[in-house]
Amino acid sequence: MPSRFPALAAKLWTSTRLTSSLARPAAFTSFFFHNTQWSSSPSSPSRPQTSWAPSPYPPPTIPLSTYKPTQTSPSLLRTLSLYSELSKTRLTILNVLTAMSGVALSPLPTTVPVLLATALGTALCSASANTMNQIQEIPYDAQMARTRNRPLVRRAITPLHATGFAIATGIAGPAILWTMVNPTTAVLGVANVVLYAWVYTYLKRKSITNTWVGAVVGAIPPVMGWTACGGQLLPSASYPIALFIPKFLIDFVPSLSSLPIPDLAAIDNPLGPLALFLLLFSWQFPHFNSLSHLIRSSYAQAGYHMLSVVSPPHNALVSLRHALLMIPFCSILIPLSGLTTWAFALTSLVPNLMCTRAAWAFWRCAGNGEKEARKVWHACLWYLPVILGLMMVHKNGMDWSEWIGLKKKTVVEGSLPVKGDENHVTPA
Repeated sequence: MPSRFPALAAKLWTSTRLTSSLARPAAFTSFFFHNTQWSSSPSSPSRPQTSWAPSPYPPPTIPLSTYKPTQTSPSLLRTLSLYSELSKTRLTILNVLTAMSGVALSPLPTTVPVLLATALGTALCSASANTMNQIQEIPYDAQMARTRNRPLVRRAITPLHATGFAIATGIAGPAILWTMVNPTTAVLGVANVVLYAWVYTYLKRKSITNTWVGAVVGAIPPVMGWTACGGQLLPSASYPIALFIPKFLIDFVPSLSSLPIPDLAAIDNPLGPLALFLLLFSWQFPHFNSLSHLIRSSYAQAGYHMLSVVSPPHNALVSLRHALLMIPFCSILIPLSGLTTWAFALTSLVPNLMCTRAAWAFWRCAGNGEKEARKVWHACLWYLPVILGLMMVHKNGMDWSEWIGLKKKTVVEGSLPVKGDENHVTPA
């Protein structure tokens, strides 16, 4: 009798397990693999099969004459708008403004036609370079949210049409600079087009050195403005480098008194365009590196080799390094070249320290702070116009009270005529 209990228990356990397995609901995935269970059972009444047919559209209640006809070809205004997008208007305006700053800071006189020709030629060179850049990056711009609405990506203009625009502006810009300004400025314009449209664009997908090439491109326009006035770039025996050492330093260090004291005519020396170039070159890094950090995911998606993608901490370090370099450029090199008085060395400290503080905070968070990067970018947006404005205020040899007419020009008897000074009176 007791020997039957194990067999009976085993039989009951088997029947219970079979019953529970039959009562268990079917797995969710089984509905995708057993389509027969969706068919109706024989006992269920079959539904009548009805065929669906779309109903015809009702007749229009509004006459077709009220609809605006679609333009088969773009209008002139729309074409100009597309050209503006191809030229990257804001970047082109920045290039023109920095070129005009080189004209304004040059001690050499100029004329209105030369000024307008420099602005127009620089704008056309920038338009050509930006258009050729977009032509080569159509498949990559389509992958980035920031650039997928560009005219070539959305097919608002054909690549052949854009190429024609790039060639036309690429020929017209240097031609205007060559004929109406001077050959040196035209050569600089062509060099900028080649560097941006070919070297920079090619390196964007190859090496992080593309940022350094792009910084050179952004630093050339003020040099173009300097040469447009007739200034030279290389020193020579007739065009030496002059150092404008402050008087207080000469009194403090007697050995410096043996150095020749340059006059205002010596402001036109190769140290001036070099100072402008270095200032704009270093400004590019905190400005662009902070922006590239904010959109680094788009750069990575398109396959661009940017420092913000490869190494965010190094990206922030480079921003801080060049933010620090702008302090001696403004407080030592620019006044030493004679572009400004030494008062600029003090007034420029305020914007420089504010920009450096933002770059320091960006570096402290190892290049991973979105908020810190945005602060650096915003600081760089107002930094450049403020610095260039201060340079104009402290321009060496510039008396603003005479320029705006608050004070009459004083003429020293026996002085030599000043080039471009129509009010100078030569003594009899």
